[in-house]
Amino acid sequence: MGLTHIDQHGHAAMVDVADKPVTVREASAQACVEMKPETLQLVSQNLLKKGDVLGVARIAGIQAAKKTSDLIPLCHPLALSKVSVEFKLDTEKSQIWVFSYCKLAGQTGVEMEALAAASVASLTIIDMCKAVDQDMVISGLCVTHKSGGRRGVYQRVSEVSDHE
Repeated sequence: MGLTHIDQHGHAAMVDVADKPVTVREASAQACVEMKPETLQLVSQNLLKKGDVLGVARIAGIQAAKKTSDLIPLCHPLALSKVSVEFKLDTEKSQIWVFSYCKLAGQTGVEMEALAAASVASLTIIDMCKAVDQDMVISGLCVTHKSGGRRGVYQRVSEVSDHE
């Protein structure tokens, strides 16, 4: 299978999905924000001066999913029916895991929207915590699940894939 966003002349092109069937499509993604233990404690106790870190990061992630076509060239604007962003605090490793989920009934997948949600939520955590911790790192950004469309179901086997 060749690259789908390149035309016959080698130029970037948006894929025409008009002839693809409408199916329910879902995607999940995750990312990890590593920080100092004292930073994680401030986040968990909601003691940072900028406010509710996880609440703001959740909204930022949802907004990012909705704006993905404005951020990523050649992405189709999508009418998402569901976007969620959840967090798991790992005090042992001093990490916040970010989990996103996107769903729609449409002609193209929602993997990029799920990735945008997880990455922008992670960036927002860093933005809100950077005054107390300059050493934060985002890692592990990936699609963990996708379904719908021609290629069917994809399930990644990963370090943290469940956010009970």
